[in-house]
Amino acid sequence: MDTTKTFKPSSIEEVLKFLEEHKDSCKLIAGGTDVVIELRNEYINPGVMIDISSIDELRYMEEKDGFIHLGAGVTYTDIICSKVLDERLSGLKKSSKLVASPQIRNKGTIGGNICNGSPAADIVPPLLSLDAILTIKSRDNTREVRLEDVFLGKGKVDLKNNELLTDIRFKKPVESQNLGFTKLGLRNALAISRICISVYLDLGEDYTINDIRISSGALGVNALREKLVEDSIKGKILSDETIDMATEKLIKSVEERLKGRSSLEYKSSAVGSLFKEAVKLASGKTLS
Repeated sequence: MDTTKTFKPSSIEEVLKFLEEHKDSCKLIAGGTDVVIELRNEYINPGVMIDISSIDELRYMEEKDGFIHLGAGVTYTDIICSKVLDERLSGLKKSSKLVASPQIRNKGTIGGNICNGSPAADIVPPLLSLDAILTIKSRDNTREVRLEDVFLGKGKVDLKNNELLTDIRFKKPVESQNLGFTKLGLRNALAISRICISVYLDLGEDYTINDIRISSGALGVNALREKLVEDSIKGKILSDETIDMATEKLIKSVEERLKGRSSLEYKSSAVGSLFKEAVKLASGKTLS
């Protein structure tokens, strides 16, 4: 730690330059809510730290051509206070409100939460349900990747050591589309998620499920889309019976995924009620 050099660039271009020069020995720090703990516990000992916390180019929220764009340096507090995100995205705001303490929400960034690759990252399931796309840059290349494809396992993401996540975008929901989010932690907001569920729902006038995207956190090696459950109810009428059927399928999927783990009984019994609550929030429809 004593030999670690720290750079504080003022632009994305400078960050990419430093990353290219020190890619084998550097670590990025934005909010620092995870990295500082890793440093203190000596889990990491980088030769170079690149502090990107003051780069305005990474901290923006805007609507453009039907998409919402979020810079990777946007904090949870930025999301909570945003006027760009309307009531149809209340699930995204709720996930941010339930992150840790006010101090963490003020400093922690959505880019850091994604790149950390934690299975329990609160912000990731809502972004998965919004089918978010990431823009990732290096000095010589820019690529786009769907959020669901960036996770390679617990704590592992498809991000090379000379690359920087710069932008997260998703289509802005229209009138028939809404996002719900529910979380079960150990101690209210100060807890790391034990389970969280996010549901994007596009309903027709007769409550036909035109589209549904269900995402879960802390129910696998990384947050993920529950596509088997989605496929089982697309095109059906939203009703208690339909949601009961989907709930059973979700529980079975979780039980298969967590087979042999000590948390199986607890999580399989809790996931059903969380899923139903997320659907209710996304639809505005009372379900039993």
